[in-house]
Amino acid sequence: MWTESEWQEDFEAYAREHLEEVKSLLREWAALPAPSHEEEQRAQAVLRWLHSQGAGTAYIDEAGNVVYEMGCREAKQIAVFMAHMDVVFPDTEPFCVKEEAGRMYAPGIGDDTANLVLLMMSVKYLLSRKAKPGEGWGLLFAANVCEEGLGNLKGSRAICEKWKDKIGAFYSLDGYLGWVVTRAVGSQRYRVTVRTEGGHSYSAFGNPNAIHILSGLIQSLYAVRVPAEAKTTYNVGTIQGGTTINSIAQEASMTYEFRSEDRQCLQYMESFFQGTVNSLRLAGWDVETETLGIRPCNGDVDEKALDELEERCRRVLSRYWEGGARTKASSTDANIPLSMGIPACTVGCVAGSGAHTREEWIETESLLHGFCTALGLIVSYV
Repeated sequence: MWTESEWQEDFEAYAREHLEEVKSLLREWAALPAPSHEEEQRAQAVLRWLHSQGAGTAYIDEAGNVVYEMGCREAKQIAVFMAHMDVVFPDTEPFCVKEEAGRMYAPGIGDDTANLVLLMMSVKYLLSRKAKPGEGWGLLFAANVCEEGLGNLKGSRAICEKWKDKIGAFYSLDGYLGWVVTRAVGSQRYRVTVRTEGGHSYSAFGNPNAIHILSGLIQSLYAVRVPAEAKTTYNVGTIQGGTTINSIAQEASMTYEFRSEDRQCLQYMESFFQGTVNSLRLAGWDVETETLGIRPCNGDVDEKALDELEERCRRVLSRYWEGGARTKASSTDANIPLSMGIPACTVGCVAGSGAHTREEWIETESLLHGFCTALGLIVSYV
């Protein structure tokens, strides 16, 4: 249809002309609560909006993702572009969106609502130009669920499992401008519960205390010598237990995770964790473990294809962001395709700070740069 430079000139003009619409849509969607596993309200808003823009075939899949396909069924390979709907907070009441001094404030506004808006507005651009995917390609756009916390990447998993034989490139729009993520930090998360007989703190004194036993387990887990092959971390995030000050605790539990971008390091930490827990069982204690979530790290990805994907992101980012592109390892929706050997990256399209805090903010001016970044990546497949 057009040359690359003609597309660029056109979508840059479109981004400038529709910037106020971007801001308006961001104000609307950022106010909608969307805890992981409870994104229905936001999903319905996104679906209605897509339908109103002419994407009549957009649908909500079994996982809860809002999906719009362009030529995917007949294509030899597809490029996936996704941004997650969920925010890290459990609120079910609307958020307050505040604007002052060139910033927009709201929980989750940069992680990931602004990226979601820019992705959907990019779909609107393609529809307005009656654009078709390039030869041999299909385009799949997803507003996905369950990226945060114990969502365990449910939405990304569903997309990748359904389309794994066709996905040639995968982009997650997430986080802030300047970062390109092509290395997945894997994590394994557990809840560990210890149970004992308990009893009255005076009359049953001497009975085993579940909190005491759990404390010993934590001490043992923190004695691990982490592998040196790659950065590897561990953390006890929460502890619970007991009933009253004058009761010997019958039950105590904790949540525990470890992370690494290296599979062998994760396997080492898994072996150490299970061995430490089993030593308590062998000593006669009642210990239960529950898997809360497993996020894989990179699998056997074609490094040349991954480098090409990263370079594509770098070229676009350098055009619209002064700081250029920096690479890092992180835990994102791209973990799933990377673990399956699919070239994937995560790119942020907005400038801001305070992710995972209620004071999160974005720079309003950066929305234009981010819009052009999203369009530049997507239009390269048209």
